[in-house]
Amino acid sequence: MERVHQRMDSDRDFLEFAKRIKHKTGLDLLAYKQDQVRRRLTSLRDRRGFATFASFYHELDRHPDVFETFMDQLTINVTEFYRNPERWKVLGEQVVPDILKGTNRLKCWSAACSTGEEPYSLVLLLSEFIGLQNIEVHATDIDKTVMNKAKEGRYSPMAVKDVPVNLLRKFFRLEQGKYVLADEVKKPVRFREHNLLSHPFDKGYHLIVCRNVMIYFTEEAKYQLYRRFAESLKPGGYLFVGGTEQILGSEQYGLVPMATFFYRKI
Repeated sequence: MERVHQRMDSDRDFLEFAKRIKHKTGLDLLAYKQDQVRRRLTSLRDRRGFATFASFYHELDRHPDVFETFMDQLTINVTEFYRNPERWKVLGEQVVPDILKGTNRLKCWSAACSTGEEPYSLVLLLSEFIGLQNIEVHATDIDKTVMNKAKEGRYSPMAVKDVPVNLLRKFFRLEQGKYVLADEVKKPVRFREHNLLSHPFDKGYHLIVCRNVMIYFTEEAKYQLYRRFAESLKPGGYLFVGGTEQILGSEQYGLVPMATFFYRKI
């Protein structure tokens, strides 16, 4: 019985913490898969020396550096240029040519863009089809820290290992062991802080890329997000998802599978 009461107290503690975080940031922790999010945040809380989420919240509310650590722990920032190159090959050989049948100017969105490798990969790939002045990429993330790193455009050799050699030579320079991206590639990308679960979505996209993010959300949250992504696409536009995120029943959103991990708006 004592164990049951401890569990109930723990649940109340976390639910109150989630309520306060939502009020402070707009971030709904309850829309994430609970086993994963509670395990990660409990680990962080314990490492910081707090026995309850109530005491941990007071700490992060008072200290911006602790709050920044909390956001880093909550979000996944593992990425690289042309992640899963075989999928980017499909994007370049099938998807982009299909989109360009109806336009020569593309509006794209990299949702949960992290440190910028994904939106910049989009610009690099699209530059082989159209001029940079005809490319518009919106890059959003809930974590301002990673976006600040993205704006710098400095990457490790491991991050750029799958960039085609011709593009690596044309648009990067090696400086103190880092590959520095040319300003002309950075210019088409507009970074903006954005919460997928609560902020409005822009419209009129030809291509939306949201990869390796949906796996952390509940089924209800996924349903809402896929619906909103579909509404944000132009007819004939594409949604590009991650390797473990195939959309079951995609037709309910007005999306049809066109290639593995690519869905076209009807």
